[in-house]
Amino acid sequence: MNSVRPKKHFGQHFLVDRGIARKIAASLKAENCDSVLEIGPGKGILTGFLMERNFADFRVVEIDSEAIAFLEQSMGDRLNIIKGDFLKLDIPALFPGKVAITGNFPYNISSQILFRLLQFRDRVPELTGMFQREVAQRICAEPGSKIYGILSVLVQAYYRTESLFTVSEKVFYPPPKVKSAVIRLTRIKDRNPDCDTDLFFKVVKTCFNRRRKTIRNSLRAAFTFESDDFMLLTMRPEQLSVEQFTDLTKWVSVNCVQNE
Repeated sequence: MNSVRPKKHFGQHFLVDRGIARKIAASLKAENCDSVLEIGPGKGILTGFLMERNFADFRVVEIDSEAIAFLEQSMGDRLNIIKGDFLKLDIPALFPGKVAITGNFPYNISSQILFRLLQFRDRVPELTGMFQREVAQRICAEPGSKIYGILSVLVQAYYRTESLFTVSEKVFYPPPKVKSAVIRLTRIKDRNPDCDTDLFFKVVKTCFNRRRKTIRNSLRAAFTFESDDFMLLTMRPEQLSVEQFTDLTKWVSVNCVQNE
């Protein structure tokens, strides 16, 4: 088998520039990690450079049977391939230690990859990889920005974000219609919002689902107020820092009842 057809339903845009692949591989620190997992290796251009780093435990996860056959033929037993969907992997069962995640992430599941990361945040100290540039910018955005949103708050509640470099659409086949960017997320040791985690996620999502409204009006879609004199209620969600969302969640837990 000499080729792998890019498939739209998998969101595949294969990286073909070896220089960019080498740069992504070098960007992964994987410090204090027991394993490294690459998501969606495709034809393996990034995989080859990651293998050169001789990690103690390096694996890839691939859902495309054609890509799997190509990788098995080209790399043989040197590559440990998990055949399946990353979004359905039992991370703790497969990786009993700490695992760093990397890859040229498919655009159509990049946000879902991040929510999966948050689910296993204490198992994953680092994620370094390529996203659609607009998504990467949202992840790294600061309060007050028009693109600051759900991903910004939830990721930054646990990870330090770094924008590393932008990638032209010309280094992919087929070329996407947008540019890409490589970012690094590093788990901040022992950092967790000082509030109920599930409620924190719900408050953040509820507020940004109606981002043009004040916090007070947004929250009323999901909560019944017993009191509404908290100062943050007059602000809009893009104005609140992670710490302020934590304070808001604490207030909601005492002063609001969740609607059925």
